[in-house]
Amino acid sequence: MAKTVLITGSSSGFGKEAAKLFQKNGWNVIATMRSPEKETELNTLENVLVTKLDVQNIDSIHSGIKAGIEKFDKIDVVVNNAGYGTFGVFENATDEQIRRQFEVNVFGLMNVTKAILPNFRENKNGLFINLSSMGGKITLPMMSLYHATKFAVEGFTESLFHELYSLNIHVKLIEPGGVDTNFGKTSMDYISNTIKDYEPFLENANSYIQKFLAERKVATVEDVAQTIFNAATDNKEQLRYVIGDDAQKLIDHLQPQNDQEYVSYMKNLWGTKNQL
Repeated sequence: MAKTVLITGSSSGFGKEAAKLFQKNGWNVIATMRSPEKETELNTLENVLVTKLDVQNIDSIHSGIKAGIEKFDKIDVVVNNAGYGTFGVFENATDEQIRRQFEVNVFGLMNVTKAILPNFRENKNGLFINLSSMGGKITLPMMSLYHATKFAVEGFTESLFHELYSLNIHVKLIEPGGVDTNFGKTSMDYISNTIKDYEPFLENANSYIQKFLAERKVATVEDVAQTIFNAATDNKEQLRYVIGDDAQKLIDHLQPQNDQEYVSYMKNLWGTKNQL
């Protein structure tokens, strides 16, 4: 019998590519998104249910899960993919921007997880694959809100890894580095700077970030989708899956150093060491 995967945020990017890959490999796919009426590709594929699920709406989460179970009888894997980033100086962020970043990336993921857990417990089996980022392990300037949410996802997932193990429910983390997507255009909320004191920092840090982005070797959407699929099928008790040379390089710098050494390394990398 074919297994079934539910994927949040399937309208584009990692979610959509993963949905196509699972379907290609014979899985039933519940491809969820906020506006399923706009989807024109996934709904043409066999054994794919395109349905509404907004991670900010509890009723929507339960109805999306219900529709998937009614269609395919059970859910074996949940890919918590829905999310976005906020970029800019924290002091300029509005309360709405701060709260929405957490509502989607953290509370939305938690809400989906909590809603499916009774089904997994009943089946005595299940797997959550949570999309984190290298930004859940290391930080870049001007992404404090995004990093805060991904650090939260990391801690939440690692704790659940132990909490659910005895129930035969497993949890994994996907940690992509830079990926060649439209993330910066379609999945990023930009904070406008209105404080002159930050202008020297912004000019300096932006130049270093652009240099860093230009020099790094980034992964592709297909690389991330393949890693998600591998995590779902490799039967390994592996918690973290790092994707991309840039992510591995920065995370590797973190591991052997004490905290202050790593902070100093990152200061030098972003050119912020001598700002004051």
